[in-house]
Amino acid sequence: MIITKTPLRISFTGGGTDLPAYYEQGYGAVVSAAINKYVYITMNKRFDDTIRISYSKTEIVDSLKEIQHDIAKACMQMAGVEKGVEITSISDIPAGTGLGSSSSFTVGLLNALYSYCGERLSAHELADKACQIEIDILGHPIGKQDQFAAAYGGVNYFAFERNGIVNREKIDITEEDKRLMDNKLMMFYTGIKRSADGILAEQSAEISKKMDVLNYMREQANDMKHLLMESGFDNRFAEMLDAGWQKKKSITSSISNDAIDNYYNKALEAGASGGKLLGAGGGGFILLYCDEQYQNAVREAVGLIELNFRIARYGSRVVYFV
Repeated sequence: MIITKTPLRISFTGGGTDLPAYYEQGYGAVVSAAINKYVYITMNKRFDDTIRISYSKTEIVDSLKEIQHDIAKACMQMAGVEKGVEITSISDIPAGTGLGSSSSFTVGLLNALYSYCGERLSAHELADKACQIEIDILGHPIGKQDQFAAAYGGVNYFAFERNGIVNREKIDITEEDKRLMDNKLMMFYTGIKRSADGILAEQSAEISKKMDVLNYMREQANDMKHLLMESGFDNRFAEMLDAGWQKKKSITSSISNDAIDNYYNKALEAGASGGKLLGAGGGGFILLYCDEQYQNAVREAVGLIELNFRIARYGSRVVYFV
């Protein structure tokens, strides 16, 4: 049996510049972090040649071509595993909430499948293959940041080059800055689940009209990298989150709505210094920077379910192999 553990992610700045429609005209850049909420994949040899896959539903099929889960099917085809396996996925957080769960699933499943075949892929190889599956093979209108954040873990700066190559620069935050991040960053669930594909497809279609906004967001990622590496985690981080969120909302009307704006404004009025909606937009989790003395007031003001989390140092790992 094999078990993989793959983190979800929070994106701080540059989201949207990892879409091909943008970075193919120059380059994109994102600063993001993995968090200690995970997608777990278990994989075991089956007693016969059938395939059993369990996620939100269960499939038991005789051949690979019968599998309905498009990502699982594509991952198995890529790894060359065609029969006689049982695969189960469990996630700490529901899909469609802006934390990159689909890409974490893809990276984690590829890690399990290649380990099953006796191969150990690097984080970069896992992320590249996950991008091939989600973007090139399945045609999902998404970017590349989620796959790389899930594969690498930690806090990173990713640059998305015109030719599709992704360069990663690890941001080595100090132990004190990690403690501050863990203590000052808060996350609340809006209660709204959505598919990112439609929102991202709309954003891609609008990119030519919003180049100035996306250029700003890319430069923000460069600035945040320098802030974290040279000065550390402080209130300027909150100001960048807020400025980036205000810019991102201007790309399309589907990114935010009255309910999300209301929650966010209540949080600021109660003492949060800045924040943003995570993911493509339209729902999911709101990320906030808030000093500890105001956090209870913020919790009371927004009245939403809070997700307690920490920054995760490690990306996708095989945690059990026997």
